[in-house]
Amino acid sequence: MHLYLSALLSAIVLAFFSLPHSVIADEPAGPAPEKIALYPGDAPIGDGKFDPAKPVITVHRPSPDKANGAAMVICPGGGYGGLVTGAEGHGIADWLVKHGIAGIVLEYRLPRGRAFVPLLDAQRAIRTVRSNAKQWNINPQHIGIIGFSAGGHLASTAGTHFDAGDPKAQDPIDRLSCRPDFMVLIYPVITASGHRGSFTNLLGKNATPEMQKLFSNETQVTDQTPPAFLAHAKDDKVVSSDGNSKVFYEALLAHKVPAEYLELPHGGHGLNGYKGPMWDAWQAGSLKFLAAQGFIPQKDAE
Repeated sequence: MHLYLSALLSAIVLAFFSLPHSVIADEPAGPAPEKIALYPGDAPIGDGKFDPAKPVITVHRPSPDKANGAAMVICPGGGYGGLVTGAEGHGIADWLVKHGIAGIVLEYRLPRGRAFVPLLDAQRAIRTVRSNAKQWNINPQHIGIIGFSAGGHLASTAGTHFDAGDPKAQDPIDRLSCRPDFMVLIYPVITASGHRGSFTNLLGKNATPEMQKLFSNETQVTDQTPPAFLAHAKDDKVVSSDGNSKVFYEALLAHKVPAEYLELPHGGHGLNGYKGPMWDAWQAGSLKFLAAQGFIPQKDAE
């Protein structure tokens, strides 16, 4: 009997010390995610007209003792025909929060040929984060954007189409810059020939050459484009790495914009279902890039 009790006690002690640290002593949790409407009323379409749709952001913040002041607006993919808000949205926000970075999931409006609609939402999201920087414990000069697939196109569009804000705007949010301070682009669509389905959804079936060029973001890079980290699998059959990430990376280098391109040997589109060594590689690489650029401390890149 004594031997049985001794063995049982040993098993209980071993199980206790084998528990994850978070189970034994919970780390301080950040504020509960907060969903916020992007616009006080109807959303602009870009031609002086408005849309009754209500795009939102969901703000995930680290605890104050863990926050490093950086934030990312997250643009899920979906071919501009849907939104993958799980793995490419809230899942990314959870990962960012663990590294002290606020993650703001953007549920942008689907364009249906209204080309400027997603961009207007991304710009508004960046301005909104800037306007709340003090309240959310964010450095207003450390606000980036991250996107996946068509969401990567949106993120690269925000990084190549921006303004300093309208100082005369009635809405104080619209007085702020919508330029992201950095971009993280994961298997992104970049150019008009990069993924026909995404561009048809974005521009419509009869897009003019001028509109195709305007939204082919490798043609829109300047020396004011923010630093960028890109990752793409060489065997991506849906959105080719050479025709998208590589051409954007080369345009960044041509304009002397700090950039890094991680060409992954395999993983396809979505990098093996958002898991495994290739998925881990871009996450580790992007954090190291942000630390090297001074946007997060080195300790949060580890």
